[in-house]
Order: sequence, then C-alpha cells, then structure tokens
Amino acid sequence: MHMLSLQIKDVEVLSCEYGKNTIKFLRLKREGKKHFVKEVEVCTHLRLTSAHDYLDGNNAAVIPTDTIKNIVLVLAKKNGIQTIEQFAIDICKYFMTTFCQVAYVKTYIQEVPWQRLQENGIPHIHSFICVPEGIRFCEAEQCKNGPLVVFAGIKDLKLMKTTQSGFEGFHKSECTTLPERNDRILCGELFCKWSYGECKDFDFDCVWNKVRECVIEAFAGPPDCGVYSPSYQKTVNSIQMLILSRVSQVQVIEVMLNNTFYNVLDMKNLGLTNDKEVSKCSKYYCKGLLKKST
Repeated sequence: MHMLSLQIKDVEVLSCEYGKNTIKFLRLKREGKKHFVKEVEVCTHLRLTSAHDYLDGNNAAVIPTDTIKNIVLVLAKKNGIQTIEQFAIDICKYFMTTFCQVAYVKTYIQEVPWQRLQENGIPHIHSFICVPEGIRFCEAEQCKNGPLVVFAGIKDLKLMKTTQSGFEGFHKSECTTLPERNDRILCGELFCKWSYGECKDFDFDCVWNKVRECVIEAFAGPPDCGVYSPSYQKTVNSIQMLILSRVSQVQVIEVMLNNTFYNVLDMKNLGLTNDKEVSKCSKYYCKGLLKKST
C-alpha cells in the first residue's frame, strides 16, 4: 500500500512566525553623577507577508534573528528606555516602518525590579537593590496598516494575609472532604495583565503604579482591620473591579491568582495544641477576565 504524499497546494498556512527570544541586557543612563538603570529581557516575533521561507526554503525576505537582536540593542542605545512600554512601541514601529516584508510584529518585554538604594532616606546616586515585589512586563503588537496595541502587566507578585479569609457554603458531594472555614490564611502569586487598546500618549509609569496599588488595596483592605474574602474567586473579582473603577486607561483586565493553600496541622498526637500556627501547603489557581461595558 502506497501513501499519497501531500503537496504544498494541498495545505493552507494558518500561521508562520519566527523571532528572537531572551534578548537580555542592561541599559545605563547617566545624568552627571546620578545613574539610572533598566535591565530587561526582550522577545520579538515577526510574521512576513509571504511564507516562501516556510514553504519553499527561500530566505530572501527573512530578517535574521541575529539582526533582530542587534536592532533591539541599537534602539536601546539610541533611544534609551524611558519605560518598557515605550521601548516596545519603538521596536514595533521600527520593524513596521523599515521592512516592507513585515506583516506583523509583536514584542514582549519584562523588567528586572531594580530599586535605588537609600540610606537614612537619602537616595544613593549609583547603587541599587533588586526587590522582587512583582515583575513588570508589557507587550506591543501591530499588523501592517493596523493600530499599534499595547498591553502591560504584573507577574510573580506574592501576597499573603493571615486572617480575614474563609471558604463556606460551597457545593458538597460524596467526594467532598474539605471542611468549611471562616478563618484561614489567604496566599497567592498574582498575574495581572491589562490592555490599553490603541497606542496613545499614556503615562505608563503612573498607570502601572496605580494598578499595583489597587491590587494590594483590594487584596489586603484597610491596614487597621483588613477586608474579608469569602473565596479566592471573589478576591480576584474585587481586584479587577477596583482597577477598572479607578484607572481610566485600563479597558480590559485579566487577573490570575496561583494560590497556596495552608492546611492547619493536627499536632495532638505530638502532645501539642496547634492554634493555626503551623500549616502545610498545597497549590491551585483562580482566573478572571473583565472588560468595561461600552
């Protein structure tokens, strides 16, 4: 029995992209004795107007990934990095305006969270500390003759509160063993991504800081009393609703909470009373996507 071999004419190309991942570098800016740093990781992907490289092995239109890397580094040198969002916009605009064979470009950037060191409240002029209080990232993408769209976000933001959380009234079946709780630890690693829509003259630093403040406020509540969370799902929604109500530039918001569940250990067999002081952990997640109504 002979297998019929497919020809190119028998298939339809649904997607064909390529690019350069993990372009890591540090951009140093000097203003007199004072220094500023941006350490970033950049990924840039392209789709060409034809798929001859993919279908026929014809590389005439292919921009080598080494060239992509060099373009990113040259733009960082020439333009600097005011914000990662603006730098992503610069990269997309360069590829769209320079290469007629580019049909689509997408750039992802994440930033190492360096903060300026302070001593007795005085900022150091050239020393920094890496503070992992959430990783800032962004995406920018554009199709030929289409709008340039920008996304931004926070990831790996670890949050915990040791009370003011519970989980009660849930559906029960013959497989349910989880007891109801009205006082438990709420802990999770947050991923938050939002859309700015079409590229405009936004203050990206200001918006990012406002979103982060909303995340922390909705999760923790007032500092003297907190706020009760009846579930991880409701906490995710509360974060989204506060952001959409306070940050006008954000139109669509996705939040995912990768949860760490702490289960209080029974230590009676060790002759001890455990008043929710020692717990073991397990993990699960909750995700939500909200959009402002038009």
